[in-house]
Amino acid sequence: MKKTLQELADCVGGRVEGDGSIEIHGLDNIEGAGEHDLTFAVPPHIDEAKECQAGAVMLPKDAGEFPKPALYVDDPRAAFAKLLELFAPKLNIPQEISNEAHIGQDVKLGKDVTIMPFAVIDDHVVIGDRAVIYPHTYIGQYVEVGEDTVIYSNVTVREHCRIGNRCVIQPSAVIGSDGFGFTTKDGVHTKVPQVGNVVIEDDVEIGSHDGIDRAAMGSTVIGHGTKIDNLVHIGHNCKIGPNCLIVAQTGISGSTQVGHNVTFGGQVGTVGHIKIGANSVYAARSGIIGNMPEGVFCAGFPVQTHVEWLRMQAAMKHLPEMHKKLKQLERKLAQREK
Repeated sequence: MKKTLQELADCVGGRVEGDGSIEIHGLDNIEGAGEHDLTFAVPPHIDEAKECQAGAVMLPKDAGEFPKPALYVDDPRAAFAKLLELFAPKLNIPQEISNEAHIGQDVKLGKDVTIMPFAVIDDHVVIGDRAVIYPHTYIGQYVEVGEDTVIYSNVTVREHCRIGNRCVIQPSAVIGSDGFGFTTKDGVHTKVPQVGNVVIEDDVEIGSHDGIDRAAMGSTVIGHGTKIDNLVHIGHNCKIGPNCLIVAQTGISGSTQVGHNVTFGGQVGTVGHIKIGANSVYAARSGIIGNMPEGVFCAGFPVQTHVEWLRMQAAMKHLPEMHKKLKQLERKLAQREK
């Protein structure tokens, strides 16, 4: 695909400074962009972009003068994401129900549904219009899949779970596996039946190799618009609010309630049966061990405010020197006492 810089500006509602007639053949990052590519830069990388090989650079509106042809927009990241969709090669996926897929009894399929070879759609499943089911996926009995949802290869969605509209479930995710529930008596662990389900609301993305456990009773819920990275585990009976971001290797223990717009960095862990307030951010490897208020930015284990954690990390760098000085003071004190 070839587009002029001005055509791309019209697409994202931006303003061109410099030669708007130059042709853009592709998009790339600052390091990889060539003379016919468009890249983007935000602080603190704008000076780096001045030296790159890109034909043009997308910048924030307030970035000032730039030595290359520039496309100024409100939000370079969002605008660049929109252009990536424009330049991405379209996949050729036949809109059909493959003869090599298994379709169970009493299955209800919407309009223009695509089911690829070797997918298994068990009995009593409902699949909405324009949904796409990739090969080697298992959709269990009484599952409901919403409109325009894409479920990639090797996904398992177990019985009675519900998937909303416009969701994306990446390869090898497991939705509705049994929650980790056992009773212990005389050293013997006995399984507690997990008879609930998982409800994934609209516009949710589930990453590869995620495990979202079914509730013991009731529902494990993932709120609308939430995005979950790869290798995340969400325990049974959790309630994750709308528009959360959950980064890779995070583990959220059972019966945790998370408010809306909460961000968990990589490898965050929580205890179970707690409430985490809305509009909060938890830095990577935070350990959340109790109820948390709304609107906080926290880090560390046990979790504390990010400012306190930074101060503690800065102080720890001086511990060897402080220890040495303490030993010297102890020796001087001992000599005075003598």
